[in-house]
Amino acid sequence: MKKTLIVFYSRSGNNYVSGNIVNLEKGNCLVVAEKLAAAADADLFQVQPVKEYSADYIRCTEEAQNELKKNARPAYKGDIDISSYSTVILGYPIWWGTFPMPLYTFLEKHDFSGKKIIPFSTHEGSSLGSSVGDIRRLCPCAEVAAGTAIYGSSATNCNREIKEIIAKIG
Repeated sequence: MKKTLIVFYSRSGNNYVSGNIVNLEKGNCLVVAEKLAAAADADLFQVQPVKEYSADYIRCTEEAQNELKKNARPAYKGDIDISSYSTVILGYPIWWGTFPMPLYTFLEKHDFSGKKIIPFSTHEGSSLGSSVGDIRRLCPCAEVAAGTAIYGSSATNCNREIKEIIAKIG
């Protein structure tokens, strides 16, 4: 039986949406991941860093940029055994052209050999950045599908994108 897992990073609180910094009760990737889980009957795992990022949006972006420059691998809370899943939908915001560094930690920790990875990003103009290529580089034995970019400001109304992602499961 083929099983699908959604692994995602999402940040609530101060986020950049439609040109403004707004306080989100739920991060955009969490909103999309929950919609996907319901539509695809998939399990969810949220990658949450041990050391939380600053609640202040500008400071958070500085922390994220510093981690990227250092090629950091921040620890995350908990874990999940991915061996029983044939498909992993990977969701993330675009930070400095790629996904948050705790997802690098997650991808490097697990064996994705023979699995299909379906990426999606939430963004406000960066689309997918280099994220799909970064996933392919980190998971060379996986089949990495073309990514789906979702404007964060459209996360609550992204039915077309949800259908696009589900169609890639096969």
